[in-house]
Amino acid sequence: MIYIGADHRGFEFKEKIKTWLTENEFDYEDVGAFELNLDDSFVDFAELVAEKIVNFDDRGIIICGSGVGVDVVANRHENVRSGLAIDVDQIRSAREDDDINILALAADHTPEVEILDIVSTFLNTDFSSEEKYHDRVSQLNTIHD
Repeated sequence: MIYIGADHRGFEFKEKIKTWLTENEFDYEDVGAFELNLDDSFVDFAELVAEKIVNFDDRGIIICGSGVGVDVVANRHENVRSGLAIDVDQIRSAREDDDINILALAADHTPEVEILDIVSTFLNTDFSSEEKYHDRVSQLNTIHD
């Protein structure tokens, strides 16, 4: 399952991503914001998405203005490996090498024409089968213990 959430600054991108997810037959759950509210907080939506990541193949997409705020919130949760998107190549590497399970997007700094390519890369790139990467992710998972 894919969980998606955004504050007011990421709201428009979230709606475009949802349309793309539907067109490409991905199952997803929108955790909000459900309307444009300039007083909402990125913390709430990043928290809701991060709490949903419980199964191996769950994925999350979180969006705020800088992307940094939602990324920080998500990475405070056990077994979450959130990565802030810079471009398609970086996200491909983050999925293959680090097995990120949440994609953080910067609505104010990511060109609109790149958003769907980044999302597609995040959702369609598999984690590497190389043992060294699995060992590193195992190390990451012990940090919260």
